[in-house]
Formats: sequence, C-alpha cells, structure tokens
Amino acid sequence: MTVLVTGGGGFVGSNIVHALLERGYRVRSLARGEYPELVAQGVEVVRGDIGDRQTVIRALEGCDAVFHVAAKAGQWGNYESYYRPNVVGTQNVIHACRVHGISKLIFTSSPSVVDGGFPIEGGDESLPYPAHYVSPYAETKAISEQMVLAANSDKLATVAIRPPLVWGIGDKHLMPRFIARAKQGRLFRIGYKAPLVDTTYIDNVVHAHLLAFERLHPQSKIAGKAYFISNDDPRPVHEMINLLVEAMGYPPAQRTVPAFLAMAVATIVEGFYRLRNSAEEPPLSRFIVQQVLKARWFNINAAKRDLGYQPLVSIEEGLEYLRQTMRK
Repeated sequence: MTVLVTGGGGFVGSNIVHALLERGYRVRSLARGEYPELVAQGVEVVRGDIGDRQTVIRALEGCDAVFHVAAKAGQWGNYESYYRPNVVGTQNVIHACRVHGISKLIFTSSPSVVDGGFPIEGGDESLPYPAHYVSPYAETKAISEQMVLAANSDKLATVAIRPPLVWGIGDKHLMPRFIARAKQGRLFRIGYKAPLVDTTYIDNVVHAHLLAFERLHPQSKIAGKAYFISNDDPRPVHEMINLLVEAMGYPPAQRTVPAFLAMAVATIVEGFYRLRNSAEEPPLSRFIVQQVLKARWFNINAAKRDLGYQPLVSIEEGLEYLRQTMRK
C-alpha cells in the first residue's frame, strides 16, 4: 500500500511519515523543498507546489491513501498568501484523489476553524463555523476543512483531525518563538488572568491520524466528520509556555505586562511592519495578544468514542522527552 503525505518534510508531516514507514507502508511525500533526510529513510519525495493541479495529480498517481498535512500556518501575511496553499492546494488534492480513485483522505485541520475570536471552554464538534475569522489562516483552513468533509462519498472517504497547539521534539514553529524571546530576555506574561488552553504533544497528533487512517472507509462512522483531539489536559497559557521554555533549558517569563499595554505596543509594532511592507512576522501582534488572553480548550469525547483515541504521551512525559533531548 502506497500512502502520500503532503507536507511530509514539516513537523507534523515528517512524524506521520516516520510512523507509516515503521508500519511497513510505502510512503511518498509532496513538498516544496528538498528533504534528503526523507530520501535517506526510503521515502519517495516529489518536489512541487501544491497549488499547481498537474503537480498534485502526478504526485498522487499510484497512491492508495492521502494524509493532507501541508498548509501555510502563522498569523502574518495577506489573504492570498494563505488562500493558494490552503484552499487551492486542498481543491487540487481532492481532485487528484478522484482522478486516481483514491479511497482515503485524512486532513490535518485546526481548532482555528471554529475560532471567531471568543473564548472556547469545553467546546465540541457541534461548534459552528463562525461568520468572521480572527486570521487568514483560520478562514482558509475552515474553507479547506469544509471542502474535505463535503467531498466524502461512497468512493472517497474523508475525515479531519483538529489538534490545538502542537509541540514536541523537532517543532520549528511554536517553541522557537518562545525560545527566541527567552534568549533575548523579552519573554513576558500578557495580562493577569490565566485562561486555560489545550495543547497536543506530537506523538498524540500522529496517533490520532493513524487511528483515523485505520478506521476510515466509505460508510464508516468517522467518514465525513471532523474531530478535536488534544492532550486532554488544559493548562493556564502562561504556565504552559513557561514549562516548555524551562524544558528547553531557558529561563521562564518573570514579568507581567498589562493586557491594555501589550495591545497598544502590538498595534504600534504591527503598524511599523505594515508600513515597511515586511514579509517577516512581527515579534508582537494584536492577534498574539488576543490569543493568549482567551480560553481555548475542547471536549474530545467524540474522538475517544469514534477513533478510540487516548493521549499516549502526557504533558509531563513530553516535557521530560524535551529535557532528555536537550541534554544530548
């Protein structure tokens, strides 16, 4: 059985690739860059733009299932920069699945698809897609997820997995932001409240995807559905950031900045970056301030029931893995 992973060189994608190889599958990756480490593992790497339909059709030829992980993440950039990889790319993947008669499509989604800017405490899959989104990433991921779920049929079974704040060994997105600030002595708490947030250790994200892969087929219980997954252990946002930073060997945040002041500074910094028309993400933005000021944790009972999902690695175990890695 040949399985394709889009974004196979990224943090989540590369871990899914490794897990599939361990289980004996032939694995192909579609990604923009060169990934010699994947080739060394025996992965067939197809280099190309997921926004190009013919490239995607060629990449999926001969495959039996697809994990669609590739996406532009983050919170900086214009709408079009997110639309092409996230929406057009997903359209191309769905089309290529139909062209080649592929029967399984597992989509890596995000809780951001239901994020309209309000706190979420114990929300489940009944949460609606909001009328307005907090970022181009959230909006384009929501469009993509809806397309994937709508594509479910008796020939192509689809499912979406929504993991919040993925972290762990090899993370190049979330933890490096905190570490860079800690190194410069610019890591601080925003606001005096302690909203709870969900996070997900990388092994648990992979586990959920593989459970979906094993159970997914046309007319299966999970076909055409989306599932929240997490470590099922919401923590105060500042506590979680400090735990991650300390596990990596850096000093935790000691200072607290009032929310109104952080928002004022973020507005100025953001304005400066926009005036420069900078493609670089600013060190502080209104979006980041808003995110750390609101609760965002989820009820994952549906994933437990339908996928048989339970976190394999606790937050404490994941932190210890980080510490051990840093000691090497």
